[in-house]
Amino acid sequence: MKHFLPVLFVLAAGLVSAADLKPIDESGYSRFVSSAKGKVLVVNFWATWCAPCRKEMPELVALAAKYRAKGLEFATVAIDEESDRRTVAEFLDKIKAPPPAFIKNFKNDEKFISLVDSRWSGGLPFTVVYDRAGRKAHVFPGEVNVQELEAVLRKLL
Repeated sequence: MKHFLPVLFVLAAGLVSAADLKPIDESGYSRFVSSAKGKVLVVNFWATWCAPCRKEMPELVALAAKYRAKGLEFATVAIDEESDRRTVAEFLDKIKAPPPAFIKNFKNDEKFISLVDSRWSGGLPFTVVYDRAGRKAHVFPGEVNVQELEAVLRKLL
C-alpha cells in the first residue's frame, strides 16, 4: 500500500483545486503580469458558463505543456462568481490545467477590462499574450486559433 502514496502524490501535483484558485483584482493582475517577466505569459479569460471557453481550454492547456520548458507560463482567469469556485476548480482539474489559476474579484468590471486591453469588449473567451519583457504582444478576442497562437509563441520564445 505504501507504494501507491508516491504515485498519488505525483498525480495530484500540478492540478488545480478550489483552494488553488486565487482571487484576482485590478492591482493583483498588474502584479501578476509583472512577476512573469522573463517568461512568455499567456492569460486566458474564460468562464464555466461559456461553451467556447470550455471547448478551447484543453487545446490551450496542451499548448502550454508543449512550450513550458521553453519559458511559457499559462494562467487562467475565471470570470465566474466566487460561489462557482468549486465548479471552476472541477473543470480545471478535469482538463489538467496547471496553476496559476485565478477567479475574478474585480471591484469594477469595466475598469478591469480596460486594464487588460482597451479594445476588449468583455466578451469571452479572451486571451492575452505577453512577451518576456511583460509587454502585451498579442490578443485573441473570441476563440483562439491554436495555430495562430502557436505561431505567435514560436516568435516570442
